[in-house]
Amino acid sequence: MSTATSGTTVSAEEAEAQRRGLMLVLSSPSGAGKSTIARLLLEQEDNLELSISVTTRPRRTSEVDGVHYHFTEAKRFEQMRDHDELLEWAEVHGNYYATPRGPVENAIESGRDILFDIDIQGTFQLYEKMRDDVVSIFILPPSIAEMKSRLNRRAEDSEDIILKRLETAVGEMRHWSEYDYVVVNDDLERAFQSVRAILRAERHKQFRSPAIAPLIDGMVGDLKQALKATD
Repeated sequence: MSTATSGTTVSAEEAEAQRRGLMLVLSSPSGAGKSTIARLLLEQEDNLELSISVTTRPRRTSEVDGVHYHFTEAKRFEQMRDHDELLEWAEVHGNYYATPRGPVENAIESGRDILFDIDIQGTFQLYEKMRDDVVSIFILPPSIAEMKSRLNRRAEDSEDIILKRLETAVGEMRHWSEYDYVVVNDDLERAFQSVRAILRAERHKQFRSPAIAPLIDGMVGDLKQALKATD
């Protein structure tokens, strides 16, 4: 434990515990592998949890409220939107989807990191509300041909839908420079490790650790006392 000359006492463990969490945002065009990387991060990284969205979409029988989504009525959703209780929101096929502000703010103030698997528009809304807390990564496929091949291998969409996804990807990729980092997923393990390295480095940014300054002050105070004792 280190004691500062001002009387402030803080240990290295306490300094780490007081770290402010971050919001890790992953975005990509369809077929770039974003969801797989997100799943691996949640499986292998401690202190990282997935942001759970609120939606007005009806709950499917396989879904659990509070686990897959927070399900709510349109009237309540609109109240949350109008009272600035949402960090980002969108309307998709007549249903609302959003990130509630309260749980995210509570998590990062407690030093927990939150993972977001969202699109470009959602990312830009997060920028507007909490830019300093956001670490954004844009995941790219190695080529359009590979992206189309991955979409075909999913066997989830018709050829027409795949073509629409590719057309959408053109517009999405134009925004790559507005992200903090870009990772090309030409090899899943390598791409995952790159994203993981970004997360770990960002956790050590100076401004996320307000208790580091007292820790260092205490160490300097201890050193000064030690040097005086040798005089």
